[in-house]
Amino acid sequence: MKFKKILLGLTFILLPIALLAQSKITVSIQNNSNLDRKAAIVSIPWKTIVSNYPQIDTANFVVINPATKKQIPFQLEHRGLQAIQNLLVQVDVKAKSSFNILIQKGKPEAFAAKTYARYVPERKDDFAWENDKIAFRAYGKALENTKEDAFGFDVWVKRTDRLILNERYKRNEYHIDHGDGMDYYHVGFSLGAGNMAPYVKDSIYYSANYRQWKVLDNGPLRSTFQLTHDTWNAGGTNVKVTKTISLDAGSQLNKIENVYSFDGEKPLPVVVGIIKRPETGTISLNEQQGVMGYWEPVHGQDGTTGVGAILTSPVSNMMVTKKQILAKTEVKNNVPVIYYTGAAWDKAGVITNAKQWQDYLNNFYQQTNEPLIVTVK
Repeated sequence: MKFKKILLGLTFILLPIALLAQSKITVSIQNNSNLDRKAAIVSIPWKTIVSNYPQIDTANFVVINPATKKQIPFQLEHRGLQAIQNLLVQVDVKAKSSFNILIQKGKPEAFAAKTYARYVPERKDDFAWENDKIAFRAYGKALENTKEDAFGFDVWVKRTDRLILNERYKRNEYHIDHGDGMDYYHVGFSLGAGNMAPYVKDSIYYSANYRQWKVLDNGPLRSTFQLTHDTWNAGGTNVKVTKTISLDAGSQLNKIENVYSFDGEKPLPVVVGIIKRPETGTISLNEQQGVMGYWEPVHGQDGTTGVGAILTSPVSNMMVTKKQILAKTEVKNNVPVIYYTGAAWDKAGVITNAKQWQDYLNNFYQQTNEPLIVTVK
């Protein structure tokens, strides 16, 4: 009996030693859906990695594709905190299959950044962000009370996988295509490309432009930031909102998490909106799935922009007004509401017509409902 106790004690000592001696781990990424996942950004909890690989050195590890032996792009995601929250990797996973990666000691390659976000004080407090597919901007305080003021999200179309925001701001010629795209999207006094606002008694109550900004992560695979708006009156209710926006490499859509603060326990009705053009475009509304798509009319030589949104909260109504396409839902006080919104440009050569844009939105909806499953071994 005494000998068995000694062996049991040694077992408990040896297990942590074996764990500490581990020099690599395998991560399995399972795709149970019927869709191939190409250039997907996968989030692996850092605590799970450390618990399986305690000796990992954040400055000296690599992510390897076992089949090719090549390194896979990755990012340490902080979400604005000092401690690492997640390891982000970009991988392809075929439908109904799994893909394994190795995390082991090594010198990581320098991977080109595919996402970027920044405050732009030289252009009236713009906040702009982009990835390798598309670019956006939100308007700040300095633009208010000027002829350029606008409420919604703006789209900067791209036909290059390079990051081009800084080049465009430096050129100061947003409305001319220098071979990488341009800014021809019109926002005005609307929600633009998928902004959200309170909707009380059949009226939209726009906030003023954002007042504070904070970058939480900035590439190379995901850029995340927060925009905070001051309190405003929405049909008799004082409302404040903080928007956390993230854009992944390879995606046409942003993930937006809004937290509204207001008095009372009664939910606040809100709408996500897309500005509608006077000419005929293609509109697709799916209230049950919360998918709203719009393929704009062609804009002369500039081409065509597709804009869309996917709501994850129940949609009570979708409607087309003279000015906007709206999806109505509701938010609770200090409870995050998540939705996706973004755009595509036909001149980028990937999504070139209304059907392809609607297919993209429908596939994105399916992917959010059937996420990749991560297992650390």
